[in-house]
Amino acid sequence: MAMRKLSKVYQVYKRGMALCGGELKGKTAIITGANCGIGRATALELAKRQARVILACRSEEKGKAAISDIKRFTKNGDLVYKHLDLESLKSVREFCSDIIENEPQLDILINNAAVMNHPYVQTEDKIEINMSVNHFGPFLLTNLLLELLKKSSPSRIIFVSSALHKNGTVDFENFQNQQKKPYADSKLANVYFARELAERLKNTEVAVHTIHPGMVNTELSRHSVPQALNFIVNPIKFLLLPSATEGSQGIVHLATANLGKDTGKYYGKTGQEEKWPDISADTAVWKKLWDVSEKITNLNSQ
Repeated sequence: MAMRKLSKVYQVYKRGMALCGGELKGKTAIITGANCGIGRATALELAKRQARVILACRSEEKGKAAISDIKRFTKNGDLVYKHLDLESLKSVREFCSDIIENEPQLDILINNAAVMNHPYVQTEDKIEINMSVNHFGPFLLTNLLLELLKKSSPSRIIFVSSALHKNGTVDFENFQNQQKKPYADSKLANVYFARELAERLKNTEVAVHTIHPGMVNTELSRHSVPQALNFIVNPIKFLLLPSATEGSQGIVHLATANLGKDTGKYYGKTGQEEKWPDISADTAVWKKLWDVSEKITNLNSQ
């Protein structure tokens, strides 16, 4: 089993190398949470294709270490670390101000960063942490960067979602306290946002794509398993789950492929289109969450 796993990883890596070229030369991409897991794997693939890749991460040490690691595998691309903490709406605003002031264009925004079942904490903005990182932070970030994305069009926004959003619920009166299913609930909120955003941008050249990469062997699930069991769980994850490189392939496809006028669609792990789950179909809920999110993030304040 271990040999088959290693062979599969090699084939994915080889395929990615074969597809590399200059198709993103002159393009700028932002990837949130790019210091590890799928985010770092995606940054590597976009750098291979000669993109300018901004790694938006909370930890400067980890962000710069990721850049050093990526440079071991490619001399292409222009890799930049910028501080972004999605737990803090202030940090989101500072990041966006930096981007708008210093970046002449933004072609690809990949909302990748997430936490999964983080123990209950209220952020400095009095928002439950899973909701802050997975929905409210990306909501503010994306909206503040919209004008730059429009100016750089045709451009695209990619939401890295999760099939687990199908198990979520959104309690509009309870974004401060413990969620029933923190990860699923916050990912469902994120999906509602993605669908409403696509609707609002349908007459522009800014496309919105949502993808679920499936279960992948990354650090995302670290809060879901007792630390004492990691020595048992980690080898099993390695053998049974796709690697971060494999898990990034669908995202890379959405970032690089000529998708024509496609927008507002939902994609599976390899980038194939799938039907939107019924839970996300209520357009009135999309609009309601947008309005609530505007107020909680003070989106329109100066």
